[in-house]
Amino acid sequence: MAQAKQPQRKKIESTGQMMKIMSDYFYDLNEAAKSTDRKVAWCTSVGPAELLRAMGFAVHFPENHAAMLGATRMATELIPEANTIGYSPEICSYLTADIGAYLKGVSPLAKAYPGIEAPPRPDVLVYNTNQCRDVQDWFCWYAKELQVPCIGITSPKNFTDVSDILIDDVTRQIEALIPTLEEISGEKLDMQRLRDTVALSRECTDLWRQVLETAASKPAPLTFFDGTIHMGPAVVLRGTRQAIDYYRQLLEELKQRTSDKVGAIDDEKYRIYWEGMPVWGRLRQHSELFSELDTSVVVSTYCSSWIFPDFAADQPIRSMAKAYLALFIVRSDSYKESYIKEMLEKFSVDGIIYHDARTCPCNSNSRYGMPQRLERETGIPSLVISGDLNDLRCVSDEQNRTNIEAFIEQLEESQC
Repeated sequence: MAQAKQPQRKKIESTGQMMKIMSDYFYDLNEAAKSTDRKVAWCTSVGPAELLRAMGFAVHFPENHAAMLGATRMATELIPEANTIGYSPEICSYLTADIGAYLKGVSPLAKAYPGIEAPPRPDVLVYNTNQCRDVQDWFCWYAKELQVPCIGITSPKNFTDVSDILIDDVTRQIEALIPTLEEISGEKLDMQRLRDTVALSRECTDLWRQVLETAASKPAPLTFFDGTIHMGPAVVLRGTRQAIDYYRQLLEELKQRTSDKVGAIDDEKYRIYWEGMPVWGRLRQHSELFSELDTSVVVSTYCSSWIFPDFAADQPIRSMAKAYLALFIVRSDSYKESYIKEMLEKFSVDGIIYHDARTCPCNSNSRYGMPQRLERETGIPSLVISGDLNDLRCVSDEQNRTNIEAFIEQLEESQC
């Protein structure tokens, strides 16, 4: 393999605008928490945010805060705080890091946004277990601690097709949230406002899909590591005009890169599919490692988790139910394998890296033979690396580097 080179990080010019709208979002949350006229809802990242926004709530996403704890490498020191009150070190390190931060009275928001000390105090917590049961336990702990209501949706899991029976079930559960939310917000749900909000979310998700699909070009104008940063508005601002305006700007920049044949990395030779969660505390390190190896990580299931083509303004609640049921994480292995095979072809992938995140079994798909099955069916080789989304005690940097370098060398040899 060629001598390791100094990686050149290609700056995405739209990043400055993204940072501004994210800053505006956090300051607005902070003001809402101080206001007597506005209510704050905490929501899981793939929960009914459209419903909450349509009812006038300012919406905070604790998973976003937990990812910030990971990216700033604060999480590892905070997780033991949650362990001391009974939470196992084996459960979601988003949960344990976030609760640990609360117990210690610290937040990455305080450093990034002067004047903000912590996430806003909620008036209600709303979860959807389509990701995992941990989010329900996480929110219920805060509900008891802060003495506020906690309501939510219990989603089915491990199904192949999104059937009408499943949609009916989740639709009824969403509808059952409305009376409580009306009581807390002090206003009735305006169905036209909900339709408008769902329409905005649909437009946002369509643009985000187009952004990610620019990486199907050769060379790819952005990587998975860029995606983990630029997905911020799709997570915390879907259902708003700001997110749409931002993704239009980003998409135009990436289209220009594609037209000019400007890749996210120099001399792209190999293209990788990343399966599973990012290692938040190693985003830059991993980005630079793959750049050194002339390798673009062009597609992932994680960044695609905020693509919801099923949103429909004419059936806002039912389409929300369908969209959130279609999430990759809750589907059967047969569906997941079919989806991944489609992405391997669409993005001209040379190899797959599975991140086996110790505290996130629901988002780790390397434990029941999937890598071996897909390799037999597609001929595309794979590598499993061990780590975690937030707990860096589970991450071996030297071992991961050695294994990834050897894997790319294997791809190099196979193409000779």
